[in-house]
Amino acid sequence: MENKIPRPEHPNPQFKRENWQSLNGEWNFAFDDQNQGEKNKWYQKKKLENKIIVPFTFETEASGIADRREHNYIWYQRSFDIEAEARQKVILNFGAVDYLTKVWINGSFVGSHIGGYDSFSFDISDFVSYQGKNKIIVKVEDSRSKTQPRGKQTYKKDNFLCWYTRTTGIWQTVWLEFMDQKLQFEKIKITPDIDQKEVELEYNFKAADFKTGEYKLLTEIKFEGKLINKFEFKINKNNHKYKVNLDDDNQMKLWSPEQPDLYDLKMTLYKGMKAVDQVNSYFGMRKISIEKDKIYLNNQPLYQKLILDQGYWPESLMTPPSDQALKKDVELIKKMGFNGARKHQKIEADRFYYWADKLGILVWAEIGSTYEYNDQAVENFSTQWLKVVQELYNHPSIITWVPFNESWGIEDVARDKKQQSFTESIYYLTRSIDPHRPIIANDGWEHTISDIITFHDYVENTDKLRKTYVESIDQLLQNKEVFNDQKYIEGGKFIMADNYCYQGQPIIFSEFGGIAFQNKEGWGYGEQVESKEELSRKMKKLMEIIKEADYFKGYCYTQLTDVEQEKNGLLDENREFKLDLEKIIEFNQIVER
Repeated sequence: MENKIPRPEHPNPQFKRENWQSLNGEWNFAFDDQNQGEKNKWYQKKKLENKIIVPFTFETEASGIADRREHNYIWYQRSFDIEAEARQKVILNFGAVDYLTKVWINGSFVGSHIGGYDSFSFDISDFVSYQGKNKIIVKVEDSRSKTQPRGKQTYKKDNFLCWYTRTTGIWQTVWLEFMDQKLQFEKIKITPDIDQKEVELEYNFKAADFKTGEYKLLTEIKFEGKLINKFEFKINKNNHKYKVNLDDDNQMKLWSPEQPDLYDLKMTLYKGMKAVDQVNSYFGMRKISIEKDKIYLNNQPLYQKLILDQGYWPESLMTPPSDQALKKDVELIKKMGFNGARKHQKIEADRFYYWADKLGILVWAEIGSTYEYNDQAVENFSTQWLKVVQELYNHPSIITWVPFNESWGIEDVARDKKQQSFTESIYYLTRSIDPHRPIIANDGWEHTISDIITFHDYVENTDKLRKTYVESIDQLLQNKEVFNDQKYIEGGKFIMADNYCYQGQPIIFSEFGGIAFQNKEGWGYGEQVESKEELSRKMKKLMEIIKEADYFKGYCYTQLTDVEQEKNGLLDENREFKLDLEKIIEFNQIVER
């Protein structure tokens, strides 16, 4: 293996501390299939026998291992020097690890974390040596449990239909941050208000003791290098909140897919007259709102043309192989005439949302589902959903939260009041953090409380689709049968769960298409096609039905790329077009609202 650093870019541009150090690259590695490592004190071992390239999981070619078999107990180990001044605080960060993580530094246990999608960190200042080598040991435990939010990772022995290879272990960047020993700048929450032409900045700090006047923070807001506003305040508590006016000669810049303008944010922490920490960020001034059955972006009607994006690559599965690969996907989405993406069953690496912010696409954020309902699943899901909403809050590209999909993990939500209460609790929990973005509590069907009503339907018969979505929409929304043998779609699902009714929300066709070329070993929705011409004809007919159903406020086509055995992509796994680009653009232009 080459000893180089993959994914060397800073993993979180929205909270980019100047003083940081990547731990990506070659680590020692071992399988522990009998789960004897802790008993035998592997955290004290001098060296594990194998090698792996972090942040790629052992299932991937990019890791250097490419073992697709199930290994639910694994260990990582590497040495590192501290590239910081003595006495600085050292924070160890993980972008994401699937699923249960335990960490030791120089033989001492420093902490654990449960969850596969959210980032987490440990203060390791008391465990490291500032002179000479330090050793980090990580144990990860995973399983096929259906109570884990796992999304498209198979819960069976092998892949099947639209469920793919499991992701086990470290799958996002690992890095260190160095900061002042006494005061830690933990996070910032950024809330734009375009109507008042101001942004609310909520700062969070951590300290053992806030001594009056010892620390101050200077904030500078710039647009394209021009200073818009700056201010400073003395830090005397954990939370400080300020509203900042951005009316620069009546020229406040708005963020949109057409013009993704971003403001730069620089925050410098001073101890006395000395700068001891600096964090860079950015934000976009944009507003997403709903009035009756319409969705608005920046107070203008919004029609969403989304594509379903699973976020998998052949050589690295859930881990983007490079920052350039993420940027390319966003560029391709825009190039094809879509204005957004539904990131499906996955909380993506933060750099994806950065490129969505910077290049300008709308994003629906959707966590991976659990696949059974019990108390453990409720706890796992609620805890992790809360964390990812907090982590992703500042991204202007994210305009919709999608906690549940197609009743996965809540199979009886149509009738079971307990499961209905669960979806309501997640809805209101999300709204307690973010009252600004719409929430779709159960995307596709069997809606409980939801700001947008969505349909999933892969029927290809255009007469049937027209009967359902053009001629019979009122019956659908009242949970009445459209066909004698069909309540809603092929699976026989109603739009609304029992005890809930349609209340005039906007409606979006959030999954359809999924047309695959003939492939004996591949899988796709509906009938597979033999030629580009046949695929073009089918896509055109589907788009014409959507145009006829003029109440739709958007659509989401399945999907961006092929993923392993699922061959539904407009692009193959290597991002090569199956149809001419001009044709795809033409299809997206059929519906103009």
